[in-house]
Amino acid sequence: MSDLIKAVIVDVDDTLCLTEAASYELENEVLARLGRPAMSREVHLATWGETLLDAMPRRSPGVDLERFAELFPILHQRYLADGRLDVIPPENLAALDRLVEQGRTVMLLTSRTEAEVRHLLEPDHVLAGRVTGAYHQGNTRFRKPDPRVFDELLAETGLRPGQCVYVGDSPGDAVAAGGAGIRFVACLQSGVRRLDEFDPRFVTTSVDTFPEVVGAISARLEPVRSSYGGAG
Repeated sequence: MSDLIKAVIVDVDDTLCLTEAASYELENEVLARLGRPAMSREVHLATWGETLLDAMPRRSPGVDLERFAELFPILHQRYLADGRLDVIPPENLAALDRLVEQGRTVMLLTSRTEAEVRHLLEPDHVLAGRVTGAYHQGNTRFRKPDPRVFDELLAETGLRPGQCVYVGDSPGDAVAAGGAGIRFVACLQSGVRRLDEFDPRFVTTSVDTFPEVVGAISARLEPVRSSYGGAG
């Protein structure tokens, strides 16, 4: 793939911000309000990366999904207001700035619902001016690991798969990107996944922290340029 990378597509949970631990506490608080026993951390980790309502029957067998779905947004907003969820580290914001300075478009692609991602797109959010758009359950027909999750993004932007890179933390992220012909950077900062859990066919490279993405794209994913300005 010789295309220059024009777009960096970023997963949200445990990629742009570390959220698994806070989500585990939030979901258990919802379960407690419903009179349900707490789930184990092991089952939460095993189902992390799945959409919330798809994962909850495994996280809490027999849970009333309708009641869970009603209560979750209320507590979710409280966690956001208290600064317990979706805190983006300054170094990650600086990395986004560097990507933008390089002339790359930055977008989000997540398995979250529209309600769960809406606050990230508010005009007064720290991502304003850094991220140009987000793709989520509200505006995509398919879900990761289905490669067609990128269909709307590619169609609306006119980008070719070879012009994009997806940064994510889960094997399902890698499968989705690889199936769509998009290069994939595995971000291992959360410690939730190990590199040997990913199918190597779909991993272009890996980084230990999100800020390393900037250098990885420039040094390892871009075509080598000769002194004459052509691809070497």
